[in-house]
Amino acid sequence: MNKWFERFKYNGLFIKMFFIMVISIVLVAVTTTWTTINMSERLFMDTFSITNSKIINQINENLESFHYSIVVAANNVSQSGAIREFLMETEGNSLEVLSAHYRMNELMQRIVPVLDMYDIEVFVTGINGRIYAGSDRSLLKFTGEEIKQHAMTMKTVKNPQRVHYNVLPRDEKMNENVIVITKALIDRNTGLAYGVLYLSISEKNFSEFFDSYANIGNEVVVLHQDGTVLSSDNKLWIGQKDEELLYYVENLEKQEKEYYDVKLKGKQQIVLAKYLPTLDAHIVNIIDKKIAIGKLTDMDAIVLTVLLIVLVALIILFFTSRQLTLSLSRLVKQISNISKFGFAYKVAVSGNYETKQLGQAFNHMLGELQEHVNQLMETQKQQRNAELEALQGQINPHFLYNTLASIKFMVQQGGKEKALDTINALISLLQNIVGNANETISLSQELVNTKNYVMINQARYGEKIKMNYFVMPDCLGYHLPKLIVQPFIENAFFHAFSNKGEGNIYFMAAVDGDSLVCEIADDGDGFEVAALDQQQLALEKNDGRRQLFTGIGVQNVQDRLQLLYGEPYGVTITSKLGEGTKVKICLPLIKDEMQ
Repeated sequence: MNKWFERFKYNGLFIKMFFIMVISIVLVAVTTTWTTINMSERLFMDTFSITNSKIINQINENLESFHYSIVVAANNVSQSGAIREFLMETEGNSLEVLSAHYRMNELMQRIVPVLDMYDIEVFVTGINGRIYAGSDRSLLKFTGEEIKQHAMTMKTVKNPQRVHYNVLPRDEKMNENVIVITKALIDRNTGLAYGVLYLSISEKNFSEFFDSYANIGNEVVVLHQDGTVLSSDNKLWIGQKDEELLYYVENLEKQEKEYYDVKLKGKQQIVLAKYLPTLDAHIVNIIDKKIAIGKLTDMDAIVLTVLLIVLVALIILFFTSRQLTLSLSRLVKQISNISKFGFAYKVAVSGNYETKQLGQAFNHMLGELQEHVNQLMETQKQQRNAELEALQGQINPHFLYNTLASIKFMVQQGGKEKALDTINALISLLQNIVGNANETISLSQELVNTKNYVMINQARYGEKIKMNYFVMPDCLGYHLPKLIVQPFIENAFFHAFSNKGEGNIYFMAAVDGDSLVCEIADDGDGFEVAALDQQQLALEKNDGRRQLFTGIGVQNVQDRLQLLYGEPYGVTITSKLGEGTKVKICLPLIKDEMQ
């Protein structure tokens, strides 16, 4: 895993360039292919719509011719006085009835031959209850009373001027789907209907008007204005109401569009339509777009060709971009390893012109950086030593004056031994602080200095504030910067017990992992954590009580630790009002003395 990560890290430019180019090539290929296919589809649909519009016109002509024959037959029947008399006169004796039926049969044989070519059955009913039926009634199997009560008869009588096309789907009564054309027979003198003409044709025969134009994925539907499918090459639709199809057809005709590309019956379909006023129906052509377009374009071949082209382009791109970025990747790998060798390391200059120029410029920059860093380190070392020497020389004169005054008072009061101990503590403290030029001291020596400082303060101010030490023996040999602990002891003495007046200060030291941790805690007044910044500013303010010994402030300690050891180390102060304050100093484990 690490090996692959290293390869990715040093070849990031090549990988990114290759990835971007791959995406670009794929996008261009997909976009070009999609655009080509889309344009082909549009051209196909426009051409296909023109062709299918001609087909619809041809179907229209066939149906118009059929309808003309129906109208001629209906007019012949309605204009025959003998037929009107047969359907209106009252019943006579049996001989007269038989004679009337014979005449009616002869008349009908002369009137309706025009329909023979369509294999149409004729059925007529009159207001007098008489009916006429052809010799072969295989389609319309209704009694006279049943057909009078039928919905198609009611519709015909209600609108007697029109020729009505009705469909009777196959059921228990009907052996097959039947188209029934009805026309009311009207008396010209009275304007009243005296009978109804029923012309029945098998839907199978009716569909021959358009069957030759239909095939799989290309369906023709004769849709009545009320949404009922009169005829279709899809026999399952016959007699069903299709409101969705009617909606698209009506909108197509209203908007005068050539075709609709819509989702119909769960498929993407192309819909063409034409209204036939004589039939009060629409001729609808429904084309399955997927099947139609599939015949036009071989998607498998197109996709395979595009993939092959993309693969060849990617192979060429891979080797070309790899060759261009290889020298740069090597340079990046060398530059990333600079931290292991320092600024004295020089990268190898090779590759193309641009990479060589970068390598030479980088080597020149490294040389200048090395020189600058050396100068900076020397300057910082000299500055740090100067600052420490200056701090060591800043023994507060008030501290010395007050300490000597306290010793004088002890001598006058007869406390010569206590005065002598105080003088010895002061001498030892000054020797280690001022006389020792080293930047760090051992924790054991810092502990001695702290005890001498505490002793001097207790000699001056009394022992109301007690000092307690808890130092692990394994810590004593570790080194820490001079004057790190003392400022916090001093702050605790002079600021932690302003209200309480007395209490305890605790100094603790222990090793925690790879760090030396020193803590100075007190049970004094404490303060709110939110006011920590203000508290620190107050401690730094020169009000006559600030850092009475050396003048080294709390912020100065934090800055020194950050400068010497970096971010992981430093000072953390926590406090709680009325309970006290705790200062935690985190230092690295240093055995040898830092110069």
